[in-house]
Amino acid sequence: MACDPGGMVVALVFALGLVAAVLVSDRAARTALSTAVLFLLLGFGVGESGLGLLRVDPRQPLVAHVAELAIFSTLFADGLRLDLGKLAATWRLPGRALLLGLPLTCAGAALLGRGLLGLTWQDAAVLGAVLSPTDPVFAAALVRHKELSPDLRELLNVESGLNDGLALPLLLLFLASGHPGGGVGALILPLAAGVAIGVAIPWMVDRLERSRAFGADPEYRPLAAIGLGMLVYTVSRLARANEFLAAFPAGMTAVTLRPGLSREFRTFAEGTADLLKFGGIFVFGALLSVRFFAETPGRTYLFAALVLVAVRPLAITIALLGSRLDWRDRAAAAWFGPKGFSSVLYAVYVLNAGRPGGTAVFDAAAVVIALSVVAHSSTDVLAARWLTAHARRARQACEARHGAPEVGGAMKNHGVP
Repeated sequence: MACDPGGMVVALVFALGLVAAVLVSDRAARTALSTAVLFLLLGFGVGESGLGLLRVDPRQPLVAHVAELAIFSTLFADGLRLDLGKLAATWRLPGRALLLGLPLTCAGAALLGRGLLGLTWQDAAVLGAVLSPTDPVFAAALVRHKELSPDLRELLNVESGLNDGLALPLLLLFLASGHPGGGVGALILPLAAGVAIGVAIPWMVDRLERSRAFGADPEYRPLAAIGLGMLVYTVSRLARANEFLAAFPAGMTAVTLRPGLSREFRTFAEGTADLLKFGGIFVFGALLSVRFFAETPGRTYLFAALVLVAVRPLAITIALLGSRLDWRDRAAAAWFGPKGFSSVLYAVYVLNAGRPGGTAVFDAAAVVIALSVVAHSSTDVLAARWLTAHARRARQACEARHGAPEVGGAMKNHGVP
């Protein structure tokens, strides 16, 4: 059997990266070492500026199909992890970030894209939508610390879990607005059909399982989510509905009807999501090159820096004005808005959409994502230590005053038990 040595070396490098990520995961949780940066560097190393073993053209049909499957699986898994009861109880702060912070982030990035990069208004809006989702992987070290404010953990978890799905309709709308005959009207039917399929198929499967004629063995239940996701995806494609808009409602409907499905699928879903994310960062790293960064104009770097240090922080600061969060928690929420896996996929999707300004959008997004991976994944542990140290000092001061930890009030806001 023929074997492609270069392809095997790439597979070997990625496999070694996965093993290395596991081996250094404990140290990464306690230091600035980042598994995300590891995969970015590995991809860069096997790409054009490294060994030259992996030459990826983001316009290839295979890359586009893989990106579409990855977007669908990510949105579906996000829906499966959504606990509606818990969301209803903790919706106020994430709601501010999603319903106010996300549109402000999109608008701020679009204005910068128009003013600094000279993009058309449509392309600038597309770029803003691409960069508006956040990714929870790079802030994982921050979220894991139990002494942090529960409000902050819930805010980051819920926002990053839901904003992929909320940013997607904006992206599709802006993409359609740039094509003749592809305005809002052309979007309504496929989007509505996608949502309808995403709700109807899980409901029908649940009705069948509850009937006397059928019954699922507990050992086979983890397969239900996989089969359900494949069914929703294929039916949406065959019906020419938007499969992305079907994904999140499908996962949310399934877990609402069967709450146990989330627990049964959690290990597989999280492992698969991490594998796809790291694989996406690996391929994204291979797309980058020394020549790409050398040929990138200075204004693009200025745009990226402003998106990271001004647009997201300002948007979240405005969204959280008057909230009960401590100022330190607000600062952490404002800083950790990394443009990760979803933005990579959305940028590739835009490039494959055939839009005249797609290359400019992709290049600008690529610079933002690369800088974000390095900046945010290298500061998560530092931020966690800063917040944890403050929480401990607050607890010690409270114990010194009252002889025991205070329940509620300011101590509760810092997550101190």
